[in-house]
Amino acid sequence: MTLPRALHISPEGALLAVILLGASLTPSLVPRSPELQGALGGAVGALGYGAWRAVQWLWLWLELPVAAPRIRRVLRGGLMLLALVVFPVLVWQAAIWQEAIRALWQAPPAGNSAPLRVAGIAIAVFATLILLGRLFVWLLRKASARSARFVPRRVANLLGFFFAVAVFATLFNGVLFKGVLRLVDVSSRAADALVAPELAPPDGPERTGSAASLVAWEDLGYWGRRFVASAPTADEIAAFWDAPARDPVRVYVGLTAAGDARDRARLAFEELKRAGGFEREILVIAVPTGSGWLDPGSQDSLEFMHRGDVATVAVQYSYLSSWVSVLVDPSHGLDEAQALFDLVYGHWITLPRDARPRLYLHGLSLGAFLSQSTVPLLDVLGDPFEGAMWAGSPFLSEFWRFVVQRREADSPAWRPRFGNDSLIRAGNQQGGLTEGRAAWGPIRLVFLQYASDPIVFFDTSLAFRRPDWLGDGRGPDVSPDMRWFPVITMLQVGLDMAVSLGVPGYGHDYVAEHYIPAWAETTDPEGWTADRQQALQVLFRDRPSR
Repeated sequence: MTLPRALHISPEGALLAVILLGASLTPSLVPRSPELQGALGGAVGALGYGAWRAVQWLWLWLELPVAAPRIRRVLRGGLMLLALVVFPVLVWQAAIWQEAIRALWQAPPAGNSAPLRVAGIAIAVFATLILLGRLFVWLLRKASARSARFVPRRVANLLGFFFAVAVFATLFNGVLFKGVLRLVDVSSRAADALVAPELAPPDGPERTGSAASLVAWEDLGYWGRRFVASAPTADEIAAFWDAPARDPVRVYVGLTAAGDARDRARLAFEELKRAGGFEREILVIAVPTGSGWLDPGSQDSLEFMHRGDVATVAVQYSYLSSWVSVLVDPSHGLDEAQALFDLVYGHWITLPRDARPRLYLHGLSLGAFLSQSTVPLLDVLGDPFEGAMWAGSPFLSEFWRFVVQRREADSPAWRPRFGNDSLIRAGNQQGGLTEGRAAWGPIRLVFLQYASDPIVFFDTSLAFRRPDWLGDGRGPDVSPDMRWFPVITMLQVGLDMAVSLGVPGYGHDYVAEHYIPAWAETTDPEGWTADRQQALQVLFRDRPSR
């Protein structure tokens, strides 16, 4: 009894697939669920199998010598047996590696069934992709056979290849990919319009979305309404300081408030003036993430730190998650960010120096990238803003890459030291911001990033070069068992980006406890001490999320 041709597996290809699958299951920056482990392993294994089949075809096409049939049967049998033995060993070891990362991150274990789930999903994904590959070859051959009636054989083979590519590209890019994006767009738009019943328009006339506001409550968007409604009150802040405090000013303009990016920025600027934002001690131009979200841990901690005497202004540029925005157009939102900065800064420099707020920039993730893209450092040196605090600067950021590439040779890529530390400093969970070799200059630019954040450290060069951050002096939250493999490490870290949230204080999940020292170094609060900082960190560690 023989297997149908569609079920035949090359033993040589199977062994190579298992070896590459095992490499893909080694630790990366983020702990992965068994389901994702299996999906990645199956996909990488299928790529390895396809590569072997391509090499095998080329070998035969060149008419190079092959082993005798009897020797081939013995070798192929041994290779298949080896693949079947090695596969479960690698899957079992992968589960041990993943549990070690989870322990490092203080995350819960995946469970005893993890190896079985990894193996089952890897086999299913591998089989599916192999069948798709064989469908591609079948289409190629059919199209080539038809073309061969009219053109030379080699030209027919080339036409058949292009036909199969066109069919698959239309199916996966033109139909599936666009269909998924359309579904994400519709669902994100609906979520952004949702008005949570527990949130009511603010009563105070100085609040955005109130009856006196220039922006209707409905036009703030889902995250804008939460941002405005969740601000800490003067009473909460005063209780921490045991001294009088103020209600913070939060200005937010959603996508539906105006049809044009510059109109939304103008509306936010006018609302900021109306709410008294230019009369506060601290003024922050914040750029939200792709969905419009601003991290409460960052904003709340800054407002506590400065006794509520803070105004923050932001404009929504999308309702898609940051990773979707990156796929569609990572520069989308730059018009809003640039227009808002120009308006606020242009007005700020007209105010008397001793009677204007201290101006700062802020952004997280895609918001950090857009915020950095608006900074005209050479244009503002005559009257510079005070500084910026950027968290989780994504790999898209040319500014961040410049800092890493031009860092001091004795500093790691995950916490670079730039120049004499008077303009730029970078820190993580373990600090690094107060270790400047020179005093701060007129502008303080602070980067906060975790060494385990794949959104910060992804790079296509991972496909062919080991990154500096994966050397001996790696970050404290990066597995000591992580190794670099050509192409595979790029795929691993690329997948890590999609699952980098969920464990506070690691990956791309930034927390108030680490924002606090970053903001303190950026804004240099009056009367700030190490004891006061620790007290605020304890408060936010125990404070319920909003």
